[in-house]
Amino acid sequence: MTARRIIGMETEFGILEPGQPYANPIVLSSEIVEAYGAAGAASGPGAPVRWDFHGEDPLNDARGFRMERAAAHPSQLTDDPDHMAPSGDAPRLERLARPETGDLLRPRAANAVLTNGARLYVDHAHPEYSSPETANPRETVLWDRAGEVIMDEAMRLLSARGRDVVIYKNNVDGKGAAYGSHENYLVERSVAFVDIIRYLTPFFVTRPILCGAGRVGVGQKSEVPGFQISQRADYVENDIGLETTFNRPIINTRDEPHADSARWRRLHVIGGDANLFDISTLLKVGTTSLVLWLLESGEVPLDLDALQLEDPVTATWEVSHDPSLTVGLDMHDGSTMTALDIQQVYLDVVRRAVERREQHPDFDTQEILRRWQDVLDALRCDVISAAPQVEWVAKYALLEGMRQRGNLSWDNDKLRALDLQWHDLRPERSIVHRLDAAGRVERIFTPAQVAYAALHAPESTRAYLRGALIERFADHVAAAGWDGIVLDVPGYEHLVRLPLLRPQKATRELVGGILEGSQSVEDFLIRLMQG
Repeated sequence: MTARRIIGMETEFGILEPGQPYANPIVLSSEIVEAYGAAGAASGPGAPVRWDFHGEDPLNDARGFRMERAAAHPSQLTDDPDHMAPSGDAPRLERLARPETGDLLRPRAANAVLTNGARLYVDHAHPEYSSPETANPRETVLWDRAGEVIMDEAMRLLSARGRDVVIYKNNVDGKGAAYGSHENYLVERSVAFVDIIRYLTPFFVTRPILCGAGRVGVGQKSEVPGFQISQRADYVENDIGLETTFNRPIINTRDEPHADSARWRRLHVIGGDANLFDISTLLKVGTTSLVLWLLESGEVPLDLDALQLEDPVTATWEVSHDPSLTVGLDMHDGSTMTALDIQQVYLDVVRRAVERREQHPDFDTQEILRRWQDVLDALRCDVISAAPQVEWVAKYALLEGMRQRGNLSWDNDKLRALDLQWHDLRPERSIVHRLDAAGRVERIFTPAQVAYAALHAPESTRAYLRGALIERFADHVAAAGWDGIVLDVPGYEHLVRLPLLRPQKATRELVGGILEGSQSVEDFLIRLMQG
């Protein structure tokens, strides 16, 4: 599989209504989602399709136990509290009682499933865009950027109602609050979770040098003036844990695969930054996918055992606080290594494994290996030379130039304002948009391709069927989730759940002809069952 695997991204956006600085963020987030669900280009015809919580199981821990609901922090209960995920295999089709009122007929404003297969909803007082499942790193970049188009349209829809709301793709408010940009990787369950902890911890600690978004201020409340590489690093407080909004760990242990649990786990990565640069996102997910492939191969060399850190949490902060990339991290064996050195070891190990096992590596693997090395070489030789590819470097170069020209300190309000404006998703205000227009950001997708992805699902995963059914038969999609779609077929006594436990199935290649040849949702269901 190498760099290709099922990947999904979740982005919580920062929000601000300048005219109402004390607006309730939950209400404001709901209004953003409601506006897009009612009139957004990707919301489908009619009322927005609600979310199906079947398969949601946020309290199942990969370490072999389940947290009791009574012991869980409220922020951990992201599933429907009335419908805990069932265990055991699901039948191909499942009959559900058709309610007159209740669960399936509850207001749907805070949740909308989109024609591109994504989910738009309110999570932890922020609007969140959960991208559709993608099959390779490039697709992940494209459908992550599609979320920016959707959020821009949501702002314009609110503007038409007389509301001035600004949405930011960032992770901190500079006053102590942080919000997530999570990655999800489908990983073979045969990989022992202790190996994931052991071999991915040093990787995640040092990965921000490739894909950090940069931040003005050091400390959770920006107590210390300065610039750092990662927006999320100062909020890491633990090595391992199930939490995501407090006591945040480097390795999250949620075991909620949204797929065949006998074969797969979903690695839920919570420590990454929300990126606006294509190459930063590409390297973030591509390098991680390759390291996971190495673990799946079962041939982990001793080189990685030598990378154990003495204190991973402290090292996370040290890496982020060092834009010079020269600080040595304390290793378990008493030596020191820089983040660049550690990343180079991972790259060398993966590259040798690919050469041993893959006679003709796929395009995605070759691209990630090449770009990984190119960026490490640039960072080692001249950090600023990596600015077109690495987001934190580009931000640092711009802010440092402004700071030197104005003889400013790092706690100057002008620098803080520019830092925030960097993440502004309004094209006319966005710093990244201006750099892009000037040719100073390396892109791998055009605006037209991103706009297309905002409306259409990837054809390479089950997201295709989810999005296409909403596009064609939205009035008959009662609900949709990651692992299934609930159909309301006219004349049927019961609703019908179509399970989708294999993300690699229900692609356009497998079901596109059936769907495109169907005249109704019943016609589709009959053709599918006969196929």
